[in-house]
Amino acid sequence: MTVYARRGIPTIINAAGTLTRLSGGVIRPEVAQAMAEASALAVDMAVLQAHASGVIAGLTGAKAGYVTSGAAAGLLIGTAACVTGLGAAAMARLPDASGLRNQVVISRSQRNGYDHAVRTTGVTLVEVGLPDRASGAGIRDAEPWEYAAAINDNTAAVHYVATRDSLPSLAEVAAVAHAAGVPVIVDAAAELPPQANLKRFIAEGADLVAFSGGKAIGGPQASGILCGRRDLIAAAALQQLDMDVVTELWDPPARLIDRSALDGLPRHGIGRPCKAGKEEIIGLLTALELFVAEGDEARHERWLADITIIAEGLAAIASADTVITGGDDTGSVPKAELRFPRGSESQALAFLRALLADDPAIHAEAGDHRAGVVRFNPVALRAGQATVVAEAARAFAAGARR
Repeated sequence: MTVYARRGIPTIINAAGTLTRLSGGVIRPEVAQAMAEASALAVDMAVLQAHASGVIAGLTGAKAGYVTSGAAAGLLIGTAACVTGLGAAAMARLPDASGLRNQVVISRSQRNGYDHAVRTTGVTLVEVGLPDRASGAGIRDAEPWEYAAAINDNTAAVHYVATRDSLPSLAEVAAVAHAAGVPVIVDAAAELPPQANLKRFIAEGADLVAFSGGKAIGGPQASGILCGRRDLIAAAALQQLDMDVVTELWDPPARLIDRSALDGLPRHGIGRPCKAGKEEIIGLLTALELFVAEGDEARHERWLADITIIAEGLAAIASADTVITGGDDTGSVPKAELRFPRGSESQALAFLRALLADDPAIHAEAGDHRAGVVRFNPVALRAGQATVVAEAARAFAAGARR
């Protein structure tokens, strides 16, 4: 009997991907074992984070890194670092950012619910561009000159949300920002795979990059990575670490925080609620090393095997078309799509409801059900669950025929 069964909590089959509301992915046994070992011993958290910084820097090409409690936490403490620098008084004031650099420039088409983490620091988002491309009203999006026009003496950072089709390019935005002496924060929470993206954003000019640890990396759900400039990582760390310390005795590793660069020792910072425990830090580092060791090709082959099984089951639903997307792209996540024809879009919702009524309940990607599309994502599936999903599709088809 599982720990959930003992508490009367039903488990599910997550074929929707590593969504937080569905508890994210399933970590490997090696990661769970590393976390269990970490939990049994005590360490100095600054020393542990300094070690993590070296590992992350080595795998991302950044100067330093930090393990956060998620990508959103990385955006929060990363933004705070850009607002305050290493100033203790400025850190103590947040989220009152008045009198500080308190504006963050962002493309209007890149606004999303997750930028609430940026706004938590007390900054104001300054939107640029017209999202004609996103709204279907035209082909243009924000352009570099619009970023340049929005940057002023109050600009703390430029916030850039990375996707495969983000415009303008990160390199163009970084060039404009750096010409004005302004750092660029990249939200790359879900931009793995491809594995090359671990280094891509730093190489293209990002000053800070936030990744989720609980998605494709396969780390603990409450983990993430912030990597980038050494001074900004130090400022972010100072606003997250437990600072209830004896000033004369506090001696963090200089490779993480250089005490000689500080004008004072800050108190608990705005990022204190975002702490990552020793278990999450060790789990994330273990998962990250396993992710890199496996490589895109082997990972894609493993995911594609599950998606092929699911697609075979979906093919039994004769009233819809089954398509595998990303099957030839080893730098992507392959998915199976069930596409109901025009006039039958409501069948998508009926299928989703049938899956949820199964025991265990099966969750699929439902965001495009109004267009008659249901997608299946393999990243959070456990061994054998693809077959269960396929059988559920066949059962739905049989019921429709009857």
